[in-house]
Amino acid sequence: MAGPGVSALIIAAPRSGSGKTTLMLALLAALRRRGVKVRAAKSGPDYIDPGFHAAATGLPSCNLDSWSMPGPVLDATAHLAAEGAGTLLIEASMGLFDGGDGPPGRRGSAADLAARWGLPVLLVLDVSGQSQSAAAVARGFALHDPAVRIGGVVLNRVGSERHHAAITTAMAASGTKVLGALTREAGLALPERHLGLVQAEEQGGLPALLEMLADRAEAGLDLDAILALARPLAPSAAPAMPPALASPPPGQRIALARDAAFSFFYAHLAASWHRAGADIVPFSPLADEAPPEDCDCCWLPGGYPELHAAALAAAGRFRAGLARFAATRPVHGECGGYMVLGQGLEDSAGQMHAMAGLLGHATSFRRRRLHLGYRTATLLAGSPLGPAGARVRGHEFHYASVLAPGDDSPLVRLSDAAGRDLGPAGGSRGRVSGTFFHLIALQDQSDTVMNAPQA
Repeated sequence: MAGPGVSALIIAAPRSGSGKTTLMLALLAALRRRGVKVRAAKSGPDYIDPGFHAAATGLPSCNLDSWSMPGPVLDATAHLAAEGAGTLLIEASMGLFDGGDGPPGRRGSAADLAARWGLPVLLVLDVSGQSQSAAAVARGFALHDPAVRIGGVVLNRVGSERHHAAITTAMAASGTKVLGALTREAGLALPERHLGLVQAEEQGGLPALLEMLADRAEAGLDLDAILALARPLAPSAAPAMPPALASPPPGQRIALARDAAFSFFYAHLAASWHRAGADIVPFSPLADEAPPEDCDCCWLPGGYPELHAAALAAAGRFRAGLARFAATRPVHGECGGYMVLGQGLEDSAGQMHAMAGLLGHATSFRRRRLHLGYRTATLLAGSPLGPAGARVRGHEFHYASVLAPGDDSPLVRLSDAAGRDLGPAGGSRGRVSGTFFHLIALQDQSDTVMNAPQA
Protein backbone atom coordinates (compact mmCIF):
# COMPACT_ATOMS: atom_id res chain seq x y z
CA MET A 1 0.00 0.00 0.00
CA ALA A 2 1.03 3.58 -0.50
CA GLY A 3 2.43 5.12 2.61
CA PRO A 4 1.34 8.40 4.22
CA GLY A 5 4.26 10.21 2.56
CA VAL A 6 3.01 9.74 -0.99
CA SER A 7 2.11 12.98 -2.76
CA ALA A 8 0.28 13.24 -6.06
CA LEU A 9 -0.27 15.69 -8.90
CA ILE A 10 -2.51 15.61 -11.96
CA ILE A 11 -1.11 16.48 -15.40
CA ALA A 12 -3.95 17.74 -17.62
CA ALA A 13 -4.75 19.98 -20.57
CA PRO A 14 -7.73 21.75 -22.17
CA ARG A 15 -7.96 19.13 -24.93
CA SER A 16 -6.31 16.11 -26.54
CA GLY A 17 -3.24 16.86 -28.61
CA SER A 18 -1.92 19.55 -26.26
CA GLY A 19 1.21 17.61 -25.33
CA LYS A 20 0.16 15.93 -22.05
CA THR A 21 1.91 12.65 -22.77
CA THR A 22 5.11 14.36 -23.91
CA LEU A 23 5.21 16.49 -20.74
CA MET A 24 4.28 13.50 -18.57
CA LEU A 25 7.12 11.41 -19.97
CA ALA A 26 9.56 14.31 -19.69
CA LEU A 27 8.67 14.79 -16.03
CA LEU A 28 8.82 11.08 -15.21
CA ALA A 29 12.17 10.62 -16.93
CA ALA A 30 13.69 13.73 -15.35
CA LEU A 31 12.45 12.89 -11.85
CA ARG A 32 13.67 9.31 -12.13
CA ARG A 33 17.08 10.63 -13.25
CA ARG A 34 17.13 12.77 -10.10
CA GLY A 35 16.49 9.72 -7.93
CA VAL A 36 12.89 10.62 -7.07
CA LYS A 37 10.74 7.55 -6.37
CA VAL A 38 8.06 8.40 -8.90
CA ARG A 39 5.17 6.32 -10.25
CA ALA A 40 2.45 7.10 -12.76
CA ALA A 41 -1.23 6.46 -13.43
CA LYS A 42 -3.66 7.28 -16.22
CA SER A 43 -7.09 8.80 -15.73
CA GLY A 44 -9.78 7.07 -17.76
CA PRO A 45 -9.72 4.03 -20.04
CA ASP A 46 -6.42 3.81 -21.92
CA TYR A 47 -4.23 0.77 -22.53
CA ILE A 48 -1.37 2.44 -24.35
CA ASP A 49 -0.14 5.41 -22.29
CA PRO A 50 0.48 3.29 -19.14
CA GLY A 51 3.05 1.32 -21.16
CA PHE A 52 4.98 4.54 -21.75
CA HIS A 53 4.68 5.43 -18.07
CA ALA A 54 6.16 2.05 -17.17
CA ALA A 55 9.04 2.55 -19.61
CA ALA A 56 9.81 5.96 -18.06
CA THR A 57 9.58 4.86 -14.40
CA GLY A 58 10.50 1.18 -14.53
CA LEU A 59 7.29 0.42 -12.60
CA PRO A 60 3.77 -0.59 -13.69
CA SER A 61 1.14 2.10 -14.25
CA CYS A 62 -2.55 1.74 -13.35
CA ASN A 63 -5.74 3.31 -14.71
CA LEU A 64 -8.03 5.37 -12.47
CA ASP A 65 -11.57 5.69 -13.82
CA SER A 66 -14.24 7.48 -11.81
CA TRP A 67 -17.08 6.45 -14.16
CA SER A 68 -16.42 2.71 -14.13
CA MET A 69 -14.87 2.20 -10.70
CA PRO A 70 -16.96 2.45 -7.53
CA GLY A 71 -15.47 4.82 -4.95
CA PRO A 72 -13.76 2.23 -2.73
CA VAL A 73 -12.23 0.53 -5.77
CA LEU A 74 -11.03 3.89 -7.13
CA ASP A 75 -9.39 4.79 -3.80
CA ALA A 76 -7.77 1.38 -3.45
CA THR A 77 -6.47 1.46 -7.02
CA ALA A 78 -4.91 4.89 -6.45
CA HIS A 79 -2.99 3.54 -3.49
CA LEU A 80 -1.98 0.51 -5.53
CA ALA A 81 -0.72 2.86 -8.26
CA ALA A 82 1.37 4.78 -5.71
CA GLU A 83 2.76 1.75 -3.89
CA GLY A 84 6.44 2.16 -3.03
CA ALA A 85 6.64 5.69 -4.45
CA GLY A 86 7.15 9.12 -2.96
CA THR A 87 5.36 10.91 -5.82
CA LEU A 88 2.49 9.83 -8.07
CA LEU A 89 1.80 11.68 -11.33
CA ILE A 90 -1.64 11.10 -12.86
CA GLU A 91 -2.06 11.84 -16.55
CA ALA A 92 -5.51 12.99 -17.69
CA SER A 93 -7.33 11.75 -20.77
CA MET A 94 -8.70 14.28 -23.30
CA GLY A 95 -9.40 17.60 -21.57
CA LEU A 96 -9.36 18.09 -17.81
CA PHE A 97 -13.16 18.22 -17.45
CA ASP A 98 -14.03 15.79 -20.25
CA GLY A 99 -15.81 12.54 -19.44
CA GLY A 100 -19.04 10.66 -19.90
CA ASP A 101 -22.56 11.30 -18.65
CA GLY A 102 -22.91 10.75 -14.95
CA PRO A 103 -23.47 12.46 -11.60
CA PRO A 104 -20.80 14.79 -10.18
CA GLY A 105 -17.67 12.86 -9.34
CA ARG A 106 -18.66 9.90 -11.57
CA ARG A 107 -18.03 11.29 -15.06
CA GLY A 108 -14.68 9.65 -15.74
CA SER A 109 -12.81 12.96 -15.93
CA ALA A 110 -9.47 13.83 -14.37
CA ALA A 111 -11.31 16.70 -12.65
CA ASP A 112 -13.25 14.07 -10.68
CA LEU A 113 -9.97 12.73 -9.29
CA ALA A 114 -8.66 16.20 -8.48
CA ALA A 115 -11.82 17.03 -6.53
CA ARG A 116 -12.08 13.63 -4.81
CA TRP A 117 -8.53 13.62 -3.47
CA GLY A 118 -7.82 17.35 -3.24
CA LEU A 119 -5.03 17.16 -5.80
CA PRO A 120 -3.75 20.20 -7.73
CA VAL A 121 -3.54 20.23 -11.51
CA LEU A 122 -0.56 21.14 -13.65
CA LEU A 123 -2.19 22.43 -16.84
CA VAL A 124 -0.39 21.93 -20.15
CA LEU A 125 -1.24 24.65 -22.68
CA ASP A 126 -0.47 24.30 -26.37
CA VAL A 127 0.25 27.95 -27.15
CA SER A 128 0.96 27.54 -30.85
CA GLY A 129 -1.27 29.96 -32.74
CA GLN A 130 -1.94 32.20 -29.74
CA SER A 131 -0.16 34.51 -27.34
CA GLN A 132 -1.78 36.55 -24.54
CA SER A 133 -5.04 34.66 -25.08
CA ALA A 134 -3.42 31.67 -23.37
CA ALA A 135 -3.82 33.54 -20.08
CA ALA A 136 -7.57 33.73 -20.62
CA VAL A 137 -7.70 29.98 -21.23
CA ALA A 138 -5.78 29.30 -18.02
CA ARG A 139 -7.99 31.69 -16.05
CA GLY A 140 -11.13 30.06 -17.39
CA PHE A 141 -9.93 26.62 -16.29
CA ALA A 142 -8.97 28.00 -12.87
CA LEU A 143 -12.46 29.43 -12.31
CA HIS A 144 -14.55 26.67 -13.89
CA ASP A 145 -14.93 24.44 -10.82
CA PRO A 146 -14.12 25.64 -7.27
CA ALA A 147 -13.32 22.04 -6.27
CA VAL A 148 -10.54 21.79 -8.85
CA ARG A 149 -7.39 23.83 -8.25
CA ILE A 150 -5.01 24.74 -11.07
CA GLY A 151 -1.61 24.85 -9.36
CA GLY A 152 0.31 26.13 -12.36
CA VAL A 153 0.78 25.84 -16.10
CA VAL A 154 3.43 24.64 -18.52
CA LEU A 155 3.55 26.28 -21.93
CA ASN A 156 4.01 23.83 -24.78
CA ARG A 157 5.15 24.50 -28.35
CA VAL A 158 6.50 27.96 -27.61
CA GLY A 159 7.81 29.53 -30.83
CA SER A 160 10.38 32.07 -29.61
CA GLU A 161 11.66 34.08 -26.64
CA ARG A 162 9.37 36.93 -27.64
CA HIS A 163 6.40 34.56 -27.80
CA HIS A 164 7.29 33.20 -24.36
CA ALA A 165 7.67 36.68 -22.83
CA ALA A 166 4.30 37.89 -24.11
CA ILE A 167 2.49 34.90 -22.64
CA THR A 168 4.23 34.91 -19.27
CA THR A 169 3.54 38.63 -18.85
CA ALA A 170 -0.17 38.03 -19.48
CA MET A 171 -0.15 35.04 -17.14
CA ALA A 172 1.48 37.07 -14.35
CA ALA A 173 -1.20 39.74 -14.67
CA SER A 174 -3.88 37.08 -14.18
CA GLY A 175 -2.10 35.49 -11.21
CA THR A 176 -1.26 32.26 -13.02
CA LYS A 177 2.03 30.54 -12.19
CA VAL A 178 4.07 29.51 -15.23
CA LEU A 179 6.27 26.61 -14.17
CA GLY A 180 8.08 26.06 -17.42
CA ALA A 181 7.92 25.93 -21.18
CA LEU A 182 8.75 23.49 -23.96
CA THR A 183 9.60 24.79 -27.39
CA ARG A 184 8.41 23.50 -30.74
CA GLU A 185 10.87 20.84 -31.73
CA ALA A 186 10.89 18.32 -34.55
CA GLY A 187 11.75 14.71 -33.81
CA LEU A 188 9.91 14.45 -30.50
CA ALA A 189 6.56 13.25 -31.82
CA LEU A 190 5.66 9.68 -30.91
CA PRO A 191 4.44 7.53 -33.83
CA GLU A 192 0.72 6.77 -33.93
CA ARG A 193 -1.70 4.25 -35.41
CA HIS A 194 -5.48 3.82 -35.44
CA LEU A 195 -5.98 3.23 -31.69
CA GLY A 196 -3.41 5.75 -30.48
CA LEU A 197 0.36 5.73 -30.04
CA VAL A 198 2.39 2.82 -31.30
CA GLN A 199 2.91 0.77 -28.15
CA ALA A 200 5.98 1.41 -26.00
CA GLU A 201 7.36 -2.11 -26.34
CA GLU A 202 7.35 -1.75 -30.14
CA GLN A 203 9.55 1.37 -30.13
CA GLY A 204 13.23 0.51 -30.08
CA GLY A 205 14.22 4.17 -29.88
CA LEU A 206 12.15 4.90 -26.78
CA PRO A 207 15.02 4.86 -24.23
CA ALA A 208 16.90 7.50 -26.22
CA LEU A 209 13.73 9.58 -26.58
CA LEU A 210 13.15 9.44 -22.82
CA GLU A 211 16.68 10.69 -22.22
CA MET A 212 16.06 13.55 -24.65
CA LEU A 213 12.78 14.42 -22.91
CA ALA A 214 14.52 14.39 -19.52
CA ASP A 215 17.07 16.84 -20.90
CA ARG A 216 14.28 19.12 -22.11
CA ALA A 217 12.54 18.94 -18.74
CA GLU A 218 15.74 19.86 -16.92
CA ALA A 219 16.31 22.80 -19.26
CA GLY A 220 12.78 24.16 -19.57
CA LEU A 221 10.80 23.24 -16.44
CA ASP A 222 11.01 24.29 -12.80
CA LEU A 223 11.08 20.72 -11.51
CA ASP A 224 11.41 21.75 -7.86
CA ALA A 225 8.32 23.97 -8.09
CA ILE A 226 6.36 21.26 -9.89
CA LEU A 227 7.26 18.69 -7.23
CA ALA A 228 6.26 21.19 -4.55
CA LEU A 229 2.76 21.39 -6.07
CA ALA A 230 2.01 17.74 -5.24
CA ARG A 231 -0.22 17.09 -2.25
CA PRO A 232 -0.65 14.01 -0.03
CA LEU A 233 -2.80 11.34 -1.59
CA ALA A 234 -5.74 11.22 0.81
CA PRO A 235 -8.71 9.28 -0.62
CA SER A 236 -12.12 10.24 0.68
CA ALA A 237 -12.69 6.64 1.80
CA ALA A 238 -10.37 4.31 3.72
CA PRO A 239 -7.86 2.82 1.30
CA ALA A 240 -8.27 -0.75 2.53
CA MET A 241 -7.78 -3.09 -0.42
CA PRO A 242 -10.94 -5.08 -1.20
CA PRO A 243 -10.35 -8.84 -1.52
CA ALA A 244 -11.19 -8.55 -5.22
CA LEU A 245 -10.15 -5.05 -6.21
CA ALA A 246 -12.34 -4.64 -9.28
CA SER A 247 -13.69 -8.02 -10.40
CA PRO A 248 -13.46 -11.59 -9.08
CA PRO A 249 -11.01 -13.80 -10.98
CA PRO A 250 -12.64 -16.05 -13.59
CA GLY A 251 -10.55 -19.01 -12.45
CA GLN A 252 -7.77 -20.15 -10.14
CA ARG A 253 -5.18 -20.33 -12.94
CA ILE A 254 -5.96 -18.00 -15.84
CA ALA A 255 -4.26 -18.43 -19.21
CA LEU A 256 -3.79 -14.88 -20.50
CA ALA A 257 -2.82 -14.27 -24.13
CA ARG A 258 -0.02 -11.73 -24.09
CA ASP A 259 1.94 -10.50 -27.11
CA ALA A 260 1.82 -7.77 -29.77
CA ALA A 261 -1.62 -8.97 -30.92
CA PHE A 262 -3.08 -9.26 -27.39
CA SER A 263 -1.75 -6.45 -25.25
CA PHE A 264 -4.80 -4.55 -23.96
CA PHE A 265 -5.26 -5.82 -20.43
CA TYR A 266 -5.72 -3.53 -17.42
CA ALA A 267 -3.13 -3.75 -14.64
CA HIS A 268 -5.76 -3.21 -11.97
CA LEU A 269 -7.61 -6.35 -13.11
CA ALA A 270 -4.42 -8.40 -12.84
CA ALA A 271 -3.92 -6.96 -9.35
CA SER A 272 -7.55 -7.75 -8.47
CA TRP A 273 -7.18 -11.35 -9.55
CA HIS A 274 -3.82 -11.77 -7.82
CA ARG A 275 -5.13 -10.36 -4.56
CA ALA A 276 -8.03 -12.82 -4.73
CA GLY A 277 -5.52 -15.68 -4.92
CA ALA A 278 -5.51 -16.40 -8.67
CA ASP A 279 -2.46 -17.05 -10.82
CA ILE A 280 -2.09 -15.51 -14.30
CA VAL A 281 -0.16 -17.61 -16.79
CA PRO A 282 0.81 -15.71 -19.99
CA PHE A 283 1.12 -17.38 -23.37
CA SER A 284 1.70 -16.07 -26.92
CA PRO A 285 -0.62 -16.96 -29.81
CA LEU A 286 1.78 -15.18 -32.19
CA ALA A 287 4.47 -17.64 -31.08
CA ASP A 288 1.94 -20.41 -31.86
CA GLU A 289 1.50 -21.29 -28.19
CA ALA A 290 -1.71 -22.90 -26.94
CA PRO A 291 -3.26 -21.95 -23.59
CA PRO A 292 -1.46 -24.00 -20.91
CA GLU A 293 -3.28 -27.21 -20.02
CA ASP A 294 -2.90 -26.66 -16.27
CA CYS A 295 -5.14 -23.55 -16.42
CA ASP A 296 -8.89 -23.55 -15.80
CA CYS A 297 -9.85 -20.42 -17.79
CA CYS A 298 -8.49 -18.67 -20.90
CA TRP A 299 -8.74 -14.93 -21.52
CA LEU A 300 -7.95 -13.34 -24.89
CA PRO A 301 -7.66 -9.57 -24.33
CA GLY A 302 -7.84 -6.84 -26.94
CA GLY A 303 -4.94 -5.57 -28.96
CA TYR A 304 -4.06 -5.55 -32.64
CA PRO A 305 -5.07 -8.90 -34.16
CA GLU A 306 -5.98 -7.02 -37.36
CA LEU A 307 -2.27 -6.25 -37.84
CA HIS A 308 -1.29 -9.89 -37.29
CA ALA A 309 -4.21 -11.71 -38.89
CA ALA A 310 -2.08 -13.79 -41.27
CA ALA A 311 0.22 -14.97 -38.47
CA LEU A 312 -2.74 -15.88 -36.26
CA ALA A 313 -4.40 -17.76 -39.12
CA ALA A 314 -1.18 -19.76 -39.57
CA ALA A 315 -0.79 -20.51 -35.84
CA GLY A 316 -2.12 -24.08 -36.01
CA ARG A 317 -0.98 -25.19 -32.55
CA PHE A 318 -2.61 -22.14 -30.99
CA ARG A 319 -5.94 -22.66 -32.76
CA ALA A 320 -6.05 -26.42 -32.12
CA GLY A 321 -5.04 -25.96 -28.48
CA LEU A 322 -7.62 -23.25 -27.97
CA ALA A 323 -10.37 -25.52 -29.35
CA ARG A 324 -9.22 -28.34 -27.04
CA PHE A 325 -9.22 -25.99 -24.08
CA ALA A 326 -12.71 -24.66 -24.90
CA ALA A 327 -14.15 -28.18 -24.94
CA THR A 328 -13.80 -28.42 -21.16
CA ARG A 329 -13.05 -24.94 -19.79
CA PRO A 330 -14.27 -21.37 -20.33
CA VAL A 331 -12.66 -19.13 -22.95
CA HIS A 332 -13.44 -15.41 -23.16
CA GLY A 333 -12.33 -12.81 -25.69
CA GLU A 334 -12.75 -9.06 -25.42
CA CYS A 335 -12.49 -6.76 -28.44
CA GLY A 336 -9.51 -8.12 -30.42
CA GLY A 337 -9.86 -11.42 -28.59
CA TYR A 338 -13.51 -11.55 -29.64
CA MET A 339 -12.47 -11.00 -33.25
CA VAL A 340 -10.05 -13.93 -33.04
CA LEU A 341 -12.72 -16.25 -31.60
CA GLY A 342 -14.87 -15.73 -34.71
CA GLN A 343 -14.88 -17.45 -38.08
CA GLY A 344 -12.70 -14.95 -39.90
CA LEU A 345 -11.05 -11.52 -39.84
CA GLU A 346 -10.81 -9.31 -42.94
CA ASP A 347 -7.66 -7.20 -42.91
CA SER A 348 -7.23 -3.65 -44.23
CA ALA A 349 -6.36 -4.97 -47.72
CA GLY A 350 -9.62 -6.92 -47.90
CA GLN A 351 -8.07 -10.37 -47.41
CA MET A 352 -10.05 -12.75 -45.19
CA HIS A 353 -8.09 -14.82 -42.67
CA ALA A 354 -9.53 -17.84 -40.87
CA MET A 355 -9.71 -17.39 -37.10
CA ALA A 356 -10.47 -19.82 -34.26
CA GLY A 357 -14.04 -20.53 -35.38
CA LEU A 358 -15.32 -21.00 -31.81
CA LEU A 359 -18.01 -18.33 -32.32
CA GLY A 360 -20.08 -17.75 -35.44
CA HIS A 361 -19.36 -14.11 -36.31
CA ALA A 362 -16.84 -12.64 -38.75
CA THR A 363 -15.25 -9.19 -38.49
CA SER A 364 -13.61 -6.69 -40.80
CA PHE A 365 -10.90 -4.09 -40.32
CA ARG A 366 -11.31 -2.95 -43.92
CA ARG A 367 -14.76 -1.54 -43.27
CA ARG A 368 -13.80 0.80 -40.46
CA ARG A 369 -16.20 2.60 -38.20
CA LEU A 370 -15.26 4.07 -34.84
CA HIS A 371 -17.04 2.63 -31.81
CA LEU A 372 -16.10 4.59 -28.69
CA GLY A 373 -17.59 5.23 -25.28
CA TYR A 374 -18.36 4.05 -21.78
CA ARG A 375 -20.62 1.03 -21.49
CA THR A 376 -22.61 -0.74 -18.82
CA ALA A 377 -23.12 -4.40 -19.63
CA THR A 378 -25.85 -6.63 -18.24
CA LEU A 379 -24.73 -10.24 -18.65
CA LEU A 380 -27.28 -12.34 -20.50
CA ALA A 381 -25.29 -15.54 -19.92
CA GLY A 382 -22.74 -16.71 -17.40
CA SER A 383 -19.14 -16.21 -18.54
CA PRO A 384 -15.72 -15.25 -17.16
CA LEU A 385 -17.18 -11.72 -16.87
CA GLY A 386 -19.57 -12.98 -14.19
CA PRO A 387 -22.88 -14.77 -13.68
CA ALA A 388 -25.98 -14.13 -15.77
CA GLY A 389 -27.74 -10.98 -14.56
CA ALA A 390 -24.59 -9.31 -13.22
CA ARG A 391 -23.75 -5.78 -14.31
CA VAL A 392 -20.26 -4.62 -15.14
CA ARG A 393 -18.82 -1.36 -16.36
CA GLY A 394 -16.19 -0.63 -18.97
CA HIS A 395 -15.85 0.77 -22.46
CA GLU A 396 -15.70 0.14 -26.19
CA PHE A 397 -12.94 1.44 -28.48
CA HIS A 398 -12.45 -0.18 -31.87
CA TYR A 399 -12.74 0.42 -35.60
CA ALA A 400 -13.70 -3.13 -36.59
CA SER A 401 -17.11 -3.95 -38.04
CA VAL A 402 -19.09 -7.17 -37.87
CA LEU A 403 -19.35 -8.66 -41.36
CA ALA A 404 -21.56 -11.59 -40.36
CA PRO A 405 -23.28 -11.80 -36.96
CA GLY A 406 -23.50 -15.60 -36.78
CA ASP A 407 -26.21 -17.33 -34.78
CA ASP A 408 -24.71 -17.44 -31.27
CA SER A 409 -26.70 -16.27 -28.28
CA PRO A 410 -25.82 -12.67 -27.30
CA LEU A 411 -23.56 -12.37 -24.28
CA VAL A 412 -24.50 -8.91 -22.95
CA ARG A 413 -26.98 -6.11 -23.27
CA LEU A 414 -25.23 -2.76 -23.43
CA SER A 415 -26.11 0.79 -22.51
CA ASP A 416 -24.01 3.92 -22.93
CA ALA A 417 -22.90 6.42 -20.28
CA ALA A 418 -26.26 8.20 -20.44
CA GLY A 419 -28.16 4.94 -19.91
CA ARG A 420 -29.38 4.66 -23.51
CA ASP A 421 -30.05 1.07 -24.52
CA LEU A 422 -27.64 -0.12 -27.21
CA GLY A 423 -29.16 -3.59 -27.46
CA PRO A 424 -27.64 -7.07 -27.25
CA ALA A 425 -24.02 -7.63 -28.19
CA GLY A 426 -21.28 -10.23 -28.25
CA GLY A 427 -21.73 -13.95 -28.45
CA SER A 428 -21.96 -17.02 -26.24
CA ARG A 429 -21.66 -20.63 -27.34
CA GLY A 430 -21.07 -23.39 -24.82
CA ARG A 431 -18.03 -22.44 -22.75
CA VAL A 432 -16.90 -19.75 -25.23
CA SER A 433 -17.89 -16.09 -24.91
CA GLY A 434 -16.78 -12.78 -26.33
CA THR A 435 -17.68 -9.15 -26.89
CA PHE A 436 -16.13 -5.87 -28.05
CA PHE A 437 -16.78 -4.57 -24.51
CA HIS A 438 -13.68 -4.08 -22.29
CA LEU A 439 -14.21 -4.81 -18.59
CA ILE A 440 -13.02 -2.26 -16.02
CA ALA A 441 -14.99 -3.08 -12.86
CA LEU A 442 -18.13 -4.59 -11.40
CA GLN A 443 -20.90 -2.07 -11.05
CA ASP A 444 -21.53 -1.08 -7.45
CA GLN A 445 -24.87 -2.63 -6.62
CA SER A 446 -25.80 0.40 -4.51
CA ASP A 447 -25.28 2.67 -7.51
CA THR A 448 -28.70 3.30 -9.06
CA VAL A 449 -27.53 6.00 -11.44
CA MET A 450 -26.95 5.08 -15.08
CA ASN A 451 -27.88 1.44 -14.57
CA ALA A 452 -28.11 -0.66 -17.69
CA PRO A 453 -31.59 -1.62 -18.88
CA GLN A 454 -32.89 -4.99 -17.82
CA ALA A 455 -32.58 -7.76 -20.38
